[in-house]
Amino acid sequence: MTHSDASPDTGSEQARREEELLERVLRSYDACADPRLKELLQGLVRHLHAFIRDVRLTEEEWQKAIEFLTRVGRITDGKRQEFVLLSDTLGASMQTITVNNQAYGDATEATVFGPFFVEDAPLIRLGGDMAGEASGEPCWVEGTVRDTDGNAVPGARIEVWEADADGFYDVQYGDGRTAGRAHLFTGPDGEYRFWAITPTPYPIPHDGPVGEMLTAAGRSPMRASHLHFMVIAEGYRTLVTHIFVRGDELLESDAVFGVRKSLIKDFERLPAGTPPPDGRALDGTWSKVRFDIVLAPSGAAPQEEPPH
Repeated sequence: MTHSDASPDTGSEQARREEELLERVLRSYDACADPRLKELLQGLVRHLHAFIRDVRLTEEEWQKAIEFLTRVGRITDGKRQEFVLLSDTLGASMQTITVNNQAYGDATEATVFGPFFVEDAPLIRLGGDMAGEASGEPCWVEGTVRDTDGNAVPGARIEVWEADADGFYDVQYGDGRTAGRAHLFTGPDGEYRFWAITPTPYPIPHDGPVGEMLTAAGRSPMRASHLHFMVIAEGYRTLVTHIFVRGDELLESDAVFGVRKSLIKDFERLPAGTPPPDGRALDGTWSKVRFDIVLAPSGAAPQEEPPH
């Protein structure tokens, strides 16, 4: 029997049975004392049943899905969160971020947090080096942090982290090293500057069930080249974002859908011998990028667009 053969006609006995089951499941949550929990569970039931009915899911396919989720759980441990990886690759993480970071003026757009942030990263001064021993081409990063009215935000805490030239974060080496991450604070005029390394592409972990799903779907596990930022300032919405390298061939196929056009920046490549802004002695090529950050006020509601 094909899916089209199995599809019920509107008003048929089959459709009535399916609808009656849905209503019974929904009613089972009517006594839930927590209004938000009730809303979430009933919404989940509606969408899950709609999916099952829409694609005419077979029992064999449902069993395969349960087996897949079981394997996702088994590979998850204190160092690896396969469920987050699944959420990321289905675009659920980015959609949740989009819903919870509503557009406000020209505030900088948010994107995925990722699994590699570490608390208590080293403090560096303005103009300091966050790369440490991480391999890669030096990159000078500078910009300002301002609010949506254009006012400087001094003393904002900026957390930055990235993978090295081999595509690995320091925590993936397992030897306790700290490299490719730091935090710093903006100056009196909201300015910041530091040395990093030129971002390079890398694959998300793809040796588990999520990787198998990507392979089966003909999708790549590669992430576009990026540098992570988290900006925290009192009175403002915390911003978690990246910047991406203009011209990267992976911008349209980032495995976790994290790329936003507004976050694609020009990383200018400089030849060996070009003096850097702070006079640092460099043996080879280097790059530079500017990223001006705009913070929305905390609790900001989306602004209405002005009439045309």
